[in-house]
Amino acid sequence: MSEDLELLDRFIAGDQDAFNELMRSHEGRVFAIAMRMMRNREAALDATQETFLTLYRKADRFHRKSAFSTWLYRVTINTCYDQLRRQKRRRADTLPEGTDPADPRSADEIEGAELRPDLSRALAGLSENFRAAVVLVDFEGHSLETVAEILEVPIGTVKSRVFRGRSILAEKLGNLSPVSNPPKKDHE
Repeated sequence: MSEDLELLDRFIAGDQDAFNELMRSHEGRVFAIAMRMMRNREAALDATQETFLTLYRKADRFHRKSAFSTWLYRVTINTCYDQLRRQKRRRADTLPEGTDPADPRSADEIEGAELRPDLSRALAGLSENFRAAVVLVDFEGHSLETVAEILEVPIGTVKSRVFRGRSILAEKLGNLSPVSNPPKKDHE
């Protein structure tokens, strides 16, 4: 997006308002990715803040080999990975399930709120690599090519992680039906 690059250039030249505008235009998506990766509102807010601090400090290191948003989402994923590793060292209590907002993509707010805790628990059961791939493809709607760039892995790896992550989610959510044998014909 050329508007992002223009804002980035203005910020690098010293325009603080350009950084604020850049942050406002991406904070929702960054928070959504962080929320799904971290599974905790406070941790997601921390990851979002840390992502933009990193952007602030390293804006001049963006090499423009990919879209700005691809780079920003890569910083977001890396920030989440770092915080998850730190979290494993010191476990914190999560918020009660009832405090999660309804899933904004659900047609019915009540149904979205009911499904979200199960989905959140199922996502929590995925490894970081599978979770990142599933979140970026299925929840954020990025193409496999873009996710490969964000995660800095081959596209085949992304496909594999998404497939395996979806399979694990389906199993955890009870969406996998057992394979049935086709009915036998009378003359067999």
